[in-house]
Amino acid sequence: QVQLVESGGGLVQAGGSLRLSCAASGRTFSIYAMGWFRQAPGKEREFVAAISWGSSSSKYADSVKGRFTISRDNAKNTVYLQMNSLKPEDTAVYYCAAAETLYLLQSENCYWGQGTQVTVSS
Repeated sequence: QVQLVESGGGLVQAGGSLRLSCAASGRTFSIYAMGWFRQAPGKEREFVAAISWGSSSSKYADSVKGRFTISRDNAKNTVYLQMNSLKPEDTAVYYCAAAETLYLLQSENCYWGQGTQVTVSS
């Protein structure tokens, strides 16, 4: 099993920035890909960003490209999501995810964190 714990959510004004962190523990040797999803009230969960083990491959949803940056520190088993130029429509619960492959992660066949709330006020 893999445990994921997110931190860094909060309330920010539109145009502001936040950085989310997610620390993994347990069978971390089985993790190749880590990433983030989000779910806004009344909407389905959606993919935000993902990154491979060696950071050689990263993927982003079109809605966050150019504003969000995903990175990871393998020594700390931690993945980060730097969110800049935040918009009210970025308001959601953000979930950390981890899987053996990027494909499994994007297919939502992965481990999940408990979620952290991000609220962007206009």
